[in-house]
Amino acid sequence: MKHYQHWPPAKSSRFSTLIAGLLMMSLGGPGMAQTSPAAKVWKDPNCGCCADWIAHLKSAGFAVQVFDTGNTAARDRLGMPRQVGSCHTAQIGGYAIEGHVPAADIRRLLSEAPRAVGLAAPGMPVGSPGMDGPAYGGRRDAYDVLLIGTDGSRTVYQSHR
Repeated sequence: MKHYQHWPPAKSSRFSTLIAGLLMMSLGGPGMAQTSPAAKVWKDPNCGCCADWIAHLKSAGFAVQVFDTGNTAARDRLGMPRQVGSCHTAQIGGYAIEGHVPAADIRRLLSEAPRAVGLAAPGMPVGSPGMDGPAYGGRRDAYDVLLIGTDGSRTVYQSHR
């Protein structure tokens, strides 16, 4: 077994670079891969709850690109049934996200990666992200997030009570 008299080696730029890289990886600093894919969101330019949902996504670590062009064409293009429609449509990690779906549900979807069109929170459920501001007085309605299958099927993905 070799013993080093001078550890760590003095003035070793490779050693310093290695230690700095390991530190950045352990701390999640710059240079780390982005933990959330970018979100593209189509919405009405005057919708406040859409802006609040976008803020929810950003606070959960998603980078968001917003298109203030309405969401009907995006919903149709992404294969989301109109019957489960809401006020905004997003595309995240190859999935369509319709309405006020919580970021935690989106992360779960991305982690599980089922074969599906995406998730929908039909309508505008009070208490969901973006529909939970002071104007609602703390009210929280029960709602379900649906998994929309590639065949158009709908199953409850997550219940929020």
